[in-house]
Amino acid sequence: MALDGIVLKKLTDQLISLLPLRISKINNISDTELLFQLKGNNDRYSLLISCHSQFNRINLTDKKYPVPLEPSNFVMLLRKHLENGIITQLKQGGLDRYLTISVNTHNEIGDPITRYLFIELMGKYANAILTDENYRIFDALKRIPPFENTKRTLQPGAIYSYPEEQNKADPFTSDTYDPERSFTAQFSGFSPLLSKEFDYRLHNNESFKDIIQEMQDSNSIYVTEDKDQIYFHIIPLKQFNTSNRQFELMHGLDELYFYKEEIDRIRQQTGDLFKFVRRELKKNQQKLGKLQDSLKDALDCEKWHTYGDLLYAYQDQINKGINKVELPSFENDESIIIPLDPKLDAKQNAKKFFQKYNKSKKGQIYIDQQLTICQNEIEYFQALSEQLNIIDFKDAEEIKEELITYGYLNNTKKRKPTKKTTLNYLTITYDPTTTIFVGKNNRQNDYLTFKLATKNDYWFHAVDYHGSHTIVKTDHLDESIIRLAANLAAYFSQARQSSSIPIAYTQVKNLKKIPKAKLGLVSMTNNKTIYIDIDKAKLKQYITLKEIT
Repeated sequence: MALDGIVLKKLTDQLISLLPLRISKINNISDTELLFQLKGNNDRYSLLISCHSQFNRINLTDKKYPVPLEPSNFVMLLRKHLENGIITQLKQGGLDRYLTISVNTHNEIGDPITRYLFIELMGKYANAILTDENYRIFDALKRIPPFENTKRTLQPGAIYSYPEEQNKADPFTSDTYDPERSFTAQFSGFSPLLSKEFDYRLHNNESFKDIIQEMQDSNSIYVTEDKDQIYFHIIPLKQFNTSNRQFELMHGLDELYFYKEEIDRIRQQTGDLFKFVRRELKKNQQKLGKLQDSLKDALDCEKWHTYGDLLYAYQDQINKGINKVELPSFENDESIIIPLDPKLDAKQNAKKFFQKYNKSKKGQIYIDQQLTICQNEIEYFQALSEQLNIIDFKDAEEIKEELITYGYLNNTKKRKPTKKTTLNYLTITYDPTTTIFVGKNNRQNDYLTFKLATKNDYWFHAVDYHGSHTIVKTDHLDESIIRLAANLAAYFSQARQSSSIPIAYTQVKNLKKIPKAKLGLVSMTNNKTIYIDIDKAKLKQYITLKEIT
């Protein structure tokens, strides 16, 4: 869900308390996200501005974002006009979802000038617009020409106009309300979610004044889940009758939205890895069908041998120039109709059938080999497809490097060589003597199983499903550890949405890498199996909000 004007007011108030701030660097981290590096009061801050249609927001962040090799044209413009400038003012339009950021800077000859960056956070219309001191637009993140919107044109050269005012009351200064009307219709800044929360609380004998005071005093965000949906606001959402998790305001938005937008970020910065994997999977599935048809034809090759034998036996009775002949079978009293090439005589037609027979016999071996290769490719790309469902940018980069290593992708990476980095597997400290490692892609799985793990460590994996290699280093494998490791192996697998998931576990010494197989494939012996239903409440004790939401 998107933030409303009330939440934006709280964010704005916190940002205003940090002013003035110097803009040291501006980057785009996706097509809809801008990242400002700021300095102020001897501290450094990262300010994220997202104009995503669903996840639009503005907040300070401590997350690490991958930066594209090339900045966008809009970011180049922002750098030209805003870098090294000072943010002196940040103003919200009443309780509406737009902000004006005033930046004092200098022109080419050193004269002081002002630039305005307008941030509009209104759902699918979310946008960022840069103007001069006279509100003439330099450019917008999303241009809106006159033929799309006759009332507001957002393109270079146009004069910026503020979004249309709603003319609603300010809930923080109003003492009365109409119980017959929705709060969304009466008050500025109210979302339908907040309106329902007020209705619920008022019907449970809370006063309007007390709820408003609670919002004024809040510097937190409260997150709740209901029917697999996540909701949040600056006050606990009692309407769902479930527990609320409390976060500091900026940090809470960071946790909620960072991973939701990450899929878009990965698509844009890894050359659309998702599309490539889907295409390869579809291509091999289609190829499999054709190979199976070819094998069926090749297995039916004995008839070609029979045709040849019959033609040799009765060649003296067959005249050249006919396109078929009916001859008695060697095995029974039935007749066999044999198609002929009228340009060839009986002996030549027989020779042609024997050649076809020999080719089909040899083809069976080749097609069998190709079928095995094709089936392995399908399994491989199905595994990658599953891995792409729960990854972050580092995981995606590792998958891309794996595809480059196998020759599926060309290495177009132009970054300077860097030191070899640690793979991005999960590490969970269960107790002082127990650590659990969870692989999220083939490279991580292979590393954990055959390099990090020792022979006496324990290995968990979903039976007959693509998924994580989960390694447990412990000197006391008890039921609690087994169930947690099994939960992790089940959750990070293709069987994630299933119930009673079979999880095999054994010591690493009972595993062997399959010769010439791709990364992560193993054979095992002496294993046990536990059937598990994923316990998300248990997993949340050990995994961040990202993996669960």
